[in-house]
Amino acid sequence: MGQFFKAAFRRLVRADPGDRWAAAFGRIAVYSFAVTLVTGVLLLPFFQPSMAPVVYHGAYRKLDGLTMSRAYASALHVSFDVRGGLLIRQVHHWSADLFVAAVCLRLIRVFFGGRARLPAWLIWVGLLLAGTLAGWSGGILPDDMLSGGSLSVLTGVILSVPVVGTRVATLIFGGSIPGHVIIARDYWLHIAVLPTVLAALLLLSYRGLRPRPVRVRRLDPLLPFTAAALVALAAAAQINPVWLFGPYQPDSISAGAAPDWYMGFLDGALRIMPGWEVSFGGNLLALDVLVPAVVVPGLFFTLVAAYPLLDGWIAGGRPLPGLLPARPADPANRAGVGAAAIALYGLLWAAAANDQIAYHLQVPLYTVTWLFRILVLTGPVLAFALTRTTCRAVRARRCDEAERGIETGRILMTPEGGFTEIRERSRSR
Repeated sequence: MGQFFKAAFRRLVRADPGDRWAAAFGRIAVYSFAVTLVTGVLLLPFFQPSMAPVVYHGAYRKLDGLTMSRAYASALHVSFDVRGGLLIRQVHHWSADLFVAAVCLRLIRVFFGGRARLPAWLIWVGLLLAGTLAGWSGGILPDDMLSGGSLSVLTGVILSVPVVGTRVATLIFGGSIPGHVIIARDYWLHIAVLPTVLAALLLLSYRGLRPRPVRVRRLDPLLPFTAAALVALAAAAQINPVWLFGPYQPDSISAGAAPDWYMGFLDGALRIMPGWEVSFGGNLLALDVLVPAVVVPGLFFTLVAAYPLLDGWIAGGRPLPGLLPARPADPANRAGVGAAAIALYGLLWAAAANDQIAYHLQVPLYTVTWLFRILVLTGPVLAFALTRTTCRAVRARRCDEAERGIETGRILMTPEGGFTEIRERSRSR
C-alpha cells in the first residue's frame, strides 16, 4: 500500500512540473464531472420531470396520501423504493459540489501563482459559472420546498431587471409563476444543455490537463481516489434530504434551509441588502434585489474573468497601455486583491446564515444583519491591507537574509569592544 501511494505521488508530480497542485485540482474536476455524468445517467430512468399532481403512496409513510407533483414523488421513489437509489442521488449531488470546489481551488491556485493567462483562465471561469448553474438547476428538479425557495429567488431576480424582467419571467415560466412547465424545461437544461457546455469547455482545456508522457502507462490514481471519496461521503454524510422539506407550496418556505455552498454568496447578499426602492420613469426599481443579485455578482465575475488583463497593472511589470510606466512586479498587490476577494465571498457566504447565527447566539437578527453589512464593506479592505503588508514584510526579510545572511542569535564581541551578530549564509530558495 505504501508503494502505491508513493507511485501516486510521483505520478502527480510528473503530471505538471510547473504547478502540480493546479493540475491535480483540474483532474479532480474532470473526474468528479465524470462521476456526475455516470450517476446522472443512472437516475434518468426513475425521475419524472412533471409538475402534474399525484397522490403519494410510497415507502415514506409520513407523506402517505399527500398530494404532490410527479417530480417530487419520483424523487421520493428514487430515495426509498429503488435499491441503491439514495446512495446514487447523494453521490450525484456530492460530485456536483466537488466539481465546483475543484474548479474554485484551481482558479485560486493559478491566481496566487501569477499564472492567470488567457484563454485558459476564461475557460475555467466559464467552467465555474456553468458548473454553478448545473448544480443550481439540478437542485430545482425535485420540486420540494428547498427548490421552491430557489425558484422564488430566481423569480424575484428576473422581475427586478428593468424593462425586460417581466417578459423574461413570462417566457421562462410559460405564463403564470411558477406555472406548470418550469420543471420540464429545467430538466432539459440540466441533463442536456449544461453538460454539453461543461464537456466542451473541459475539452478546450484538455491541453492544460493532459499529463506528460510517462514510461509506465496506468490508471491515474486520482480517479479511483475521487470516486471512492465521493461514495464514502455520500454513504456517511446526508445531503439534500427532500423528504424532510416536503412538497413545494408557493405560500410557504422551509425554515433553516440553505442552498448549496457555492450559491451562499448570493443568498447572503440578498439578506443583508437594505430594502431600497426607487421610482424611475413611472416604474418601481427594486434595488434591494437588483443590486445584490444582478449588479454585484455580474461585476464580481466580470472582474474575475478579466483579471489576466488587469494583472500587469495591479502586480506590476505589464501595465495597461497609456496608464502607468512599467515598474517592477509586486506580487504583494496580487495577493492582497486575492485575499480581499476571498474575504468578500466568505463574508457574503456567512451572511447567508444570519438567521441561524442570531438564533444560536441569542442575538437580535437586525444586529447580525448590520454587523455583516459593516463587515462586507470593511472586511475586504482590511484583508487587502493586512495581506499586502505581510507579504512585503516577508519579502523584506528574505532580501535582508539574502544580503546579510540568516540571524543565528549569537553575538560576537569585537576587539574594539563593540558587538556584532553572527549570521549564516542564506540557503537558496
